[in-house]
Amino acid sequence: MATERKNARAEPSKRGGSEIHAPKGKLGVLVPGMGAVATTFVAGVEAVRKGIAKPFGSLTQMGTIRLGKRTDARSPKIKEFVPLAGLNDLVFSGWDIFEDDMYTAASKAGVLERELLDQVKPFLSSIRPRKAVFDRNYVRNLDGPNVKKGKNKRDQAEQVRADIREFKKTSGADRLVTIWCGSTETFLEPSAVHQSLKAFEKGLVHNDESIAPSMIYAYASLSEGVPFANGAPNLTVDIPVMRELSRQNQAPICGKDFKTGQTLMKTILAPGFKARLLGLSGWFSTNILGNRDGEVLDDPGSFKTKEESKLSALEHILQPELYPDLYGHFTHKVRINYYPPRGDNKEGWDNIDIFGWLGYPMQIKVDFLCRDSILAAPIVLDLVLFSDLAQRSVELRSLGIQEWLSFYFKSPMTAPGLYPEHDLFIQLMKLKNTLRHLRGEELITHLGLEYYD
Repeated sequence: MATERKNARAEPSKRGGSEIHAPKGKLGVLVPGMGAVATTFVAGVEAVRKGIAKPFGSLTQMGTIRLGKRTDARSPKIKEFVPLAGLNDLVFSGWDIFEDDMYTAASKAGVLERELLDQVKPFLSSIRPRKAVFDRNYVRNLDGPNVKKGKNKRDQAEQVRADIREFKKTSGADRLVTIWCGSTETFLEPSAVHQSLKAFEKGLVHNDESIAPSMIYAYASLSEGVPFANGAPNLTVDIPVMRELSRQNQAPICGKDFKTGQTLMKTILAPGFKARLLGLSGWFSTNILGNRDGEVLDDPGSFKTKEESKLSALEHILQPELYPDLYGHFTHKVRINYYPPRGDNKEGWDNIDIFGWLGYPMQIKVDFLCRDSILAAPIVLDLVLFSDLAQRSVELRSLGIQEWLSFYFKSPMTAPGLYPEHDLFIQLMKLKNTLRHLRGEELITHLGLEYYD
């Protein structure tokens, strides 16, 4: 931990790259939705801090970054290359519709074994949820008692802002990040109330039905200058008002819906098909899961939101408009089934019908028995640390949208009118080149001609 803390205390950097302020003091992590994903994330951070587990799956903790030529043999760990907050500096709070502390919530979620949970019980038990902004019109299959009251949505937003300020003061946090780990809300499309700050704030006063609870959290966070990352496929920050707030208050935003199970596999396999110019006739995907997320998605409105997010990746990766003979007419189906016995251990089946030379058909079958929250937890950690880095970067924080963090999302966020990049490997290159750029290092193009001069 000494090395980590030393790196976290690096001085502001301007080594021919961009100025980055040092991560001084504590970093507060605010989590709307303290269920399976959030408790797995926080329990994992504490387990790593205590030295009883390792942060597998986390790019910020275990990933390396190549600098210069291959022959230079310079590949430091990312956390040693850029000044990230150290794990010991993280403090936590959040909101939930249930009153359970994080230890109780983690026990009920059933993701982590009791032996591990008991080793971090004192810490998890100390984190109790604040009353949540909640409305069953947006998540029909859940209900709970720990809910904020207010005369209108504006009043609820002000209560969330007060929570944010109170947590910063009592925790001693120097900086904050909010990351949505709550449920998938019913499907919404952008409307007039989302087009400007003036329209949105008027809508809050009049309880506009197009303002979902997740938007209230995003509005409150961005208004307080706090970066916001969205782990669900909700519309939330994909609207002009949030882009306006983000840039105005230099509070980064970055995408929606953590890329964990089935979509992760799609963004790995589809680029390979395209690279080899193998055609696609159809891709059928079905899932079974039994956690709270599965229960929420059993509602057609919430499933519609998730479906839109999961369907978008293939179209953007395969670019059927450029390759009509290969990808112009494929069928893509996605199904999610709530099956309580499976718990958090989701199973995703994919049947992929492809064709090759002279049009001859082939098939691929994938059966991914994954653990949803185990895959999501390191994403949460990375997004917290990278969002904080972005806000401390003079260049990045003024952009609002952090497209370089697309690597972590089913639905990357881009500048208006720009199509999103879904190819996992291009996304990783973009992320690492952004870090190189920030530190004044040469970008890696993989051209390689210099080795043969």
